[in-house]
Amino acid sequence: MKSKVVRQNVVFVLAMILTTIYLFWRLFFTLPLHDGVWNVVAGVLLLVAETVTIATTFDLFLQRIRMKRFHLELPEIAAGDYPDVDVLIATHNEEIDLLYKTVSACTFMDYPDKHKVHIFVCDDGNRPEVAEMAAGLGVGYIGLENNTEAKSGNYNNALKHTGSALFATFDTDMIPRHDFLMKTVPYFLLPEYVKEGGVWRRREPDEMDGDTAIGLVQTPQSFYNPDLFQFNLYAEHIVPNEQDFFSRQVNVMRNTSNSAAYTGSNAVLSRKAMEDIGGFPLNTITEDFETSLRMQQLGYTTYASDEVVSSGLSTTTIPAMIKQRTRWARGIIQSMQNAHPFRRGKLSVTGKISYLGTFLYWWSFANRLIFILAPILFALFDFRIVVAGIEPLLLIWLPAYAFYAGAMRYLSGDMRNQRWSQVIDTILMPYLIVPVLLETLHIHQRTFHVTEKSRENTSSKRGSSLLLAVPNAALLLLTVAALVRFMWGKYGWEVFYGSIIIFWLAYNMVSLIYALFFMLGRPAYRRSERFPADEAVSISVGGEQYDLRTVDVSEEGMAVVSDISRYFNESVGLSMTIHNDRYRAKLHGKMIYARRTDQGWRYSFTVEPFSEDDRRQFMQIIYDRGHPLPLQMDMWDTVYDDLLRNVKRRLEKPKRPFGAFSEMPVPRHVVFDDGSVCTKATVGYRTWTVAGLEPQAADGVRLARNLVFTTDSGVSIQLSSSGQIDGDKEVLLVSNLKELAEKGNMSGLLEEVAATVAHRAERSAAVGSTRDERTEEVFA
Repeated sequence: MKSKVVRQNVVFVLAMILTTIYLFWRLFFTLPLHDGVWNVVAGVLLLVAETVTIATTFDLFLQRIRMKRFHLELPEIAAGDYPDVDVLIATHNEEIDLLYKTVSACTFMDYPDKHKVHIFVCDDGNRPEVAEMAAGLGVGYIGLENNTEAKSGNYNNALKHTGSALFATFDTDMIPRHDFLMKTVPYFLLPEYVKEGGVWRRREPDEMDGDTAIGLVQTPQSFYNPDLFQFNLYAEHIVPNEQDFFSRQVNVMRNTSNSAAYTGSNAVLSRKAMEDIGGFPLNTITEDFETSLRMQQLGYTTYASDEVVSSGLSTTTIPAMIKQRTRWARGIIQSMQNAHPFRRGKLSVTGKISYLGTFLYWWSFANRLIFILAPILFALFDFRIVVAGIEPLLLIWLPAYAFYAGAMRYLSGDMRNQRWSQVIDTILMPYLIVPVLLETLHIHQRTFHVTEKSRENTSSKRGSSLLLAVPNAALLLLTVAALVRFMWGKYGWEVFYGSIIIFWLAYNMVSLIYALFFMLGRPAYRRSERFPADEAVSISVGGEQYDLRTVDVSEEGMAVVSDISRYFNESVGLSMTIHNDRYRAKLHGKMIYARRTDQGWRYSFTVEPFSEDDRRQFMQIIYDRGHPLPLQMDMWDTVYDDLLRNVKRRLEKPKRPFGAFSEMPVPRHVVFDDGSVCTKATVGYRTWTVAGLEPQAADGVRLARNLVFTTDSGVSIQLSSSGQIDGDKEVLLVSNLKELAEKGNMSGLLEEVAATVAHRAERSAAVGSTRDERTEEVFA
C-alpha cells in the first residue's frame, strides 16, 4: 500500500512538472503572433483555457498528496457525554410523501439518550397538512409565513425556537440511516478526548485542545436513485453518481486546507459557530456554501467525512438539473463575492488556493467550449491557433498529456475518469457559461428555486429536453464536417502528421454523441425505486405459511424467490411479514407475476402496509441500507461499450410483462391416465398448454376434453377444454384447482409433474413398452 501511495505521488509531481514545462512552451513558442488578430485571439483563448484547467487540477493533486495527514478519527465517547442535538428538516412546497419518509427516518436514528434528540419540521410554507403530519409522527413543527430569505430565513427562524448545542440539517428528500448521529456527533467532542494506546479517554481540564473547534461535519451527498447521467446513458451499473466525485473525494480532500464545504443537508453544525457568524447568510442563493466559508474565516474547522450515512433523491428531469447547476454556479460565485475569502479572515494560503480553484472550476464549461471549437476552427475554417510541428508536440505535449492523464486517474480513483468528466462538462457547458459570466460581473440572481424532484413530470419534460440538445447537436455537425474536410485526400505520412488534430476531433465527437444520447432521455416506467434486498419474509395464504427471502423491495412491492413452485390465488388475501434485525412490517400482498429463474421461482407482489406503524417500519427496511448503485467505475467499460449499449437499448423493444401465474415447460412427451399423449406441454396451476394431442371428434365435431394426469405421489390433476386452440396447441383448464388447494397439494406441484413425466419415460425406455402402436412410436 505504501509503495502505491509513493507511486501516485511521483506521478502527481511529474505531471505538474511536465505540464508546467508544456505551458511555458505554449506561451513562448506556439502563439500565432504573426498570423492576424483573429488567429491571435483564438490562440490566446486556447492557452488560457489550458492554463485554467491545469491550475485547478494542480490544487487537487497537492490536496491528494496531503490527504492522509488530515484525516480525523471518530472518537469513542462515553454515552453521558453525547450532547443535546436538534434535527431540523427544511421544507418549502415539496410533496408530503417525500417529506414523510425523511421525518419518519429521523425518528429511528440511534442515540444513547433519545430524549436529547429534538426533531423539528421547519416549514416556511406554513402548511396545515405538514403540521398534522409532524404531530402524527411525534415531532415538532416550526411554521413560518411570508419568508423572504429562502432556506436561510427558514433555518434562522428555527434556530430562534431551539437551543441545543448542536443541530443537524436535512433537506426534504434526504433520508438518514439509523447511525447518522452516531457517525457525526462524536467529532465535536474531539477537543475533549484523546486516544492513547488505542483507547479513547476524556482529557483532563488542563489537557483540553483549545486550538480545535469543530464548526460542522458534512457527510457525503448520496442518492438512492440513479442520477440523470447514469439513467439517461444506461450507465447506472457502470459509473457512480456524478456527485460522488465531489462528495466522497474532492470535499474530503479539502480537509487538508480547511475548506471543506457545507452542502446544506445531512450535516451537523455547532450552534456557537453559527451564532459567531451571525446565523445563516443572506443575500446568496447558496447559503450552505457561504456558511462553511464564514466559519473557516473565524478559525472553525469544517470537516467532510467519507462515510455515507444518508441518501436522497437525485433530480429526475433535465430542465430541473440544469436549473439546479445554474443555481450552484451563481450562488457559489455570489458567496465568494460576499465573503471575500482571498483577503478576509483566518484562511490559510492553501485554503485561499482551494477557493481560487473553486471559482475557476465554474469556468471549466467555457474551457470545454474552447476545446471543442479550437480544432473546428483549424480544420474547417483554416485558423492557425497553435504554431508547432509534430516533433515538439511529441517531445513536449505527449509526455505531459500522458502523465497528466495518469495523475487524473489516480486523483479520481475508481469514481471518475477523464472521459466521463468531459462528457458531463460537454452536456452542461451550453447552459452554464452565461450565468457564470453574469455572476462574475456582479449581475446576480437573487431568487431561490427549490429543485424539482418529482418523477411524475419526467415524460412531459422530454420534448423540452430535445430542444436543449440543439447547441451540442450543432457542435457535433461542425466537428464531423471538420473531420471530413481535414482528412479528405490525406494519405500515409499526411495522416500521421495530422493525427493529433484527428484524435482531438474524434475525442470531442464522442463527448458530443454522449450529450445527444443524454438529451434523448430514457422512459421511466416506475414511480418508486426498486432496491436489491435479501430480507426474510413470511407469506400466509389459505392456511399455509411460506418462509422465503426477498430479491428486491420498493415502496409499492417486492419480489421473493422460492426453490419450488408455489400457488398464490389472487382472489385470496395474502398476509406478508417482512423483517430483519431492526425492523418488522406486516403487509397485505397481491401477486402480479411469476417466472422461473436460475435461482428458483421468482414471485412479484404489490404490497400495502396493514397500519401506519407497519408503513414506517417498511420504509426503514427499504431505505435504511446501503443502496446498490456503484461506488466505483467499471474500469473495463470502454467508449465502444458505452456507445454500443446506448444504441442497442434505444433500439430494443420494451419487454413484455411476465404471466401472472407460475408456468413450467415440460419438453418430454406427456402420457395422461387414459393413454392420451401430447408431444410437449407447459404446465401451470391454472392452465396447461399442450401440443400434439390427437383431436377427439364425433361426426366431424371436436369434442370437449376431460383428461386426468396423476403424479407418482397420487395427486390427480383434472383438465378440461378451454376452447383456446391454435393449430396443434391447445389450452386446458385445471378444473379441480380448488380441491387441490384445499388439500394442500400445491407447493412444488409443477416440479412433481415434470418429475413424474421423466420417471415414466425412463421406465418405459428400460423395460419396453406394452402400450398400443402409437404409444410405442412416441417413446421410440
